[in-house]
Amino acid sequence: MRPGTLTPVLLGVLLGSMVQIGQAELSSGSIYMLFVALALMGIALAAIKRISRPLRFGALVMAFAVLAFGLTGLRASVFMGQALAPALEGRDIAISGVVAAMPQRNESGLRFRFDVDTVLLDSQAVRLPKRLELAWYSGVFARGDGPGELLGELQRAPAALQAGDRWQFTVRLKAPHGAINPHGFDYELWQWEQGVQATGYVRAGVKDPVPEHLGSSWQHPVEWARGQLRERIFEHVTEPKAAGLIAALVVGDQAAIDRADWDIFRATGVAHLMSISGLHVTMFAWLAVAWVGWLWRRSSWLCLRVSAPSAALGGGILLAAAYALFSGWGVPAQRTVLMLAAVGALRLLGQRWPWPQVWLLACAVVVLADPWALLQAGFWLSFVAVGVLFATDSEAARANSAGARGRFVAIWREQWVITLSLTPLTLLLFGQVSLVGLLANAVAIPWVTLAVTPLAMLGAVWPALWGVAAWAIDVLGGLLAWLAAWPWATVSTAQAPVWAGVAGVLGGVLLALPWPWRWRLMGVPLLLPVLLWQAPRPPLGQFELLAADIGQGNAVLLRTANHTLLYDAGPRFSRESDAGYRVLVPLLRALDVPLDILVLSHRDSDHSGGAQAVLMMQPQATLLSSIELEHSLQSLRPAQRCQLGQRWRWDGVTFEVLHPQASDYDDKRKTNAMSCTLRISNGTQTVLLAGDIEQAQEAQLVARAAAGAAVGAGADTADAGKGADSGSGLSNAGLLRADVLLMPHHGSKTSSSAVFLDAVQPRFALVQAGYRNRFGHPASPVLVRYAERHITVIDSPRCGAAGWQSWRPDSMRCQRELDRRYWHHLVP
Repeated sequence: MRPGTLTPVLLGVLLGSMVQIGQAELSSGSIYMLFVALALMGIALAAIKRISRPLRFGALVMAFAVLAFGLTGLRASVFMGQALAPALEGRDIAISGVVAAMPQRNESGLRFRFDVDTVLLDSQAVRLPKRLELAWYSGVFARGDGPGELLGELQRAPAALQAGDRWQFTVRLKAPHGAINPHGFDYELWQWEQGVQATGYVRAGVKDPVPEHLGSSWQHPVEWARGQLRERIFEHVTEPKAAGLIAALVVGDQAAIDRADWDIFRATGVAHLMSISGLHVTMFAWLAVAWVGWLWRRSSWLCLRVSAPSAALGGGILLAAAYALFSGWGVPAQRTVLMLAAVGALRLLGQRWPWPQVWLLACAVVVLADPWALLQAGFWLSFVAVGVLFATDSEAARANSAGARGRFVAIWREQWVITLSLTPLTLLLFGQVSLVGLLANAVAIPWVTLAVTPLAMLGAVWPALWGVAAWAIDVLGGLLAWLAAWPWATVSTAQAPVWAGVAGVLGGVLLALPWPWRWRLMGVPLLLPVLLWQAPRPPLGQFELLAADIGQGNAVLLRTANHTLLYDAGPRFSRESDAGYRVLVPLLRALDVPLDILVLSHRDSDHSGGAQAVLMMQPQATLLSSIELEHSLQSLRPAQRCQLGQRWRWDGVTFEVLHPQASDYDDKRKTNAMSCTLRISNGTQTVLLAGDIEQAQEAQLVARAAAGAAVGAGADTADAGKGADSGSGLSNAGLLRADVLLMPHHGSKTSSSAVFLDAVQPRFALVQAGYRNRFGHPASPVLVRYAERHITVIDSPRCGAAGWQSWRPDSMRCQRELDRRYWHHLVP
């Protein structure tokens, strides 16, 4: 088959899939079936009608685009039809089934995938999605900070689950619901690709039915073997960091790698080497091809029936697929296996296609299997890198690569070409690029692929080799840590719009092509938009607010024309994860804004949990808080006390602390009562950030406002005033009235009194709370008080990150609406 015949087909598949995954809402299944029927009719007409070649090309592109659109839509509709019914959320449901994947253990318990067999709700059979993602917590679950929330509920210790085990227990479920933030990770898309349509936890309290092990099965044998091998690795390798990396390379357990190590790998540009990626699968396939070919040539009988090159190619791809399956069958590994299979099929069929068609075929095969891969950064990095290597390859370069010196030069050339061409794309996708990545990869790629990974894999046969692999990891780790500590090891820019990123990639490719320099230099202007892009900032005298979607907690970013303040840093999720690391650090990096002040309203973990990550990323930021002197954050950044009367001006905008009073620090008070309350105003529009204050503190604020004593003597804080304007502050600082109110204590029953709301009179009330959070925030009686006053309540589960601008005070921007896609959860 001529490659030109398939080109419109492949282009159509890519185009139609891309259009469909951009839909905000799914159409009905019958609409997609109609598209499929129309596409088939168009393909038939294009095949039998005598039309010009350009017209036939265009008709086939359009027909296959419509076909791909319809088929992808049908797949999505069928999958969406199996979603969890909203009426079943939060109910105690008795289920039985099989552990479907290798469980992940952390300090809070276990997480695992579970395939459901039987379901009972109140002794009646109901339907659930086939695959669930469950947690089994240990110790005390549902510990809180408010009255009656201190004790929580003691859980039975999680059992030693293994893939293939059959269990029966009671669970509480909800639809997959993640944070939606600008430039943020799409958790709901990730769960969609994993086939998970409900998440939840095992009810293992003393009053719940005892979870029951029903026996073992032969289902999921690969996952069972992965779990057994992971346990052996951790038994034989005593150093936890090395054991985690070996587990990641052998069985694909990326969660076993320490967070600090991930930071080093990203800073040095080698993160792609430290988990099962396309490079590992490709290298394994190359070794497998050589090994199978060597064995095959040992038998003349086999060679007479199937040629050794064909047998080696087919066997190598099959073994690479087996390796990818054993390593967890992650999306990058799937892409690589499909790409290798497509290219290998061409070789086995004796087809010699030009590289653009080979590259297009590999892309289309991957997209046919997983259309949503088009939304993954790894897809674009992989295929752009392969395409650039194809495009910059030449007969002259291959001729010059003979001999050891030539191969060394060729490897350096390829690494340089990839680094140059992918830098703009990396900046577009992540807002950060490693300047030491070329040097780090030059050492790490051969060291990891030729030493660490083979030793780690051979350790499954001879465990003593894991010790050698651990030594090799320590050697590499020392070098990478040294490189990561270099000044300017990484550079960050504001994440540019797509058009700037596309132009930058084209510029990088032009510079890398083996053309005369007068043509290559045409790529330099194309690089400038992505390198010099600056995120828009408010005009002078105005300010903007972004309430990040961080689940149950507070984190509000405030920006003026030249300054930035972060109010609270969100919750801590686990030892390795918090809102600072997951949401706020990527957000600040994407906006490329230096933080002037971090205000931590009080010590509770849902407000201070992400502070360490933020402060480490922003060494220049001042910490203003009510945390005690003994708090662990004090050793990282000594905090200035926030107290009534502090105020400063930035770019015509005044910031003022309204609570607590200086005398409050002398009393032993509940942490909520010490919440730093911040008022921001440009004289026309005002925002009030209330932390977790309760009705007693609300009454104090109302009384001080009525008495006109909100300002007091007022002394500017030493560092908060750094770079501040000179000014007299607020002329009406004693008033509480505000356009936007951060709802006190997430809408708890103990806050948002009627007197307080009457004094503030906000247009909008922001609630930062987790979806179906265990505290019931915001409480129904509280919402009634807001509704009675016609105050618009904006909650993060429905809105995602909420944005408000002082020069557009009548509107609130919801990120969940801006980024709406059909796989995103709609809160009932």
